Amino acid sequence: MAPSLHYLPAVIRSEHESALDALVALDLARDEAMDLVVAAWGQPGGAILAAVDGGRAVAAVPCADGRWAACNAYPEQACASPVEAERRLGKLVKRGRRGLVAVVPAR
Repeated sequence: MAPSLHYLPAVIRSEHESALDALVALDLARDEAMDLVVAAWGQPGGAILAAVDGGRAVAAVPCADGRWAACNAYPEQACASPVEAERRLGKLVKRGRRGLVAVVPAR
């Protein structure tokens, strides 16, 4: 049985060459970021969710060009449809901000 996936909106803060670099740019400690990258290796979806001080959700999300986006994530808006996640993302990106839909395994 294939794992179920959730789609959630993510607002891009910066782009990086690796998931590790993206997570470190989001203010995660390097050791914690490395643990998350290793734990996510081979998991469906590709995005790596984390929480920074204060509980704010962030994510390293793979981009189509092979780079990784360091993003503010909105897991409370996760849904089963990429179309719905795209609609929700449209409400979050304003004033020149860019975003994308992150894909994560359902928990």
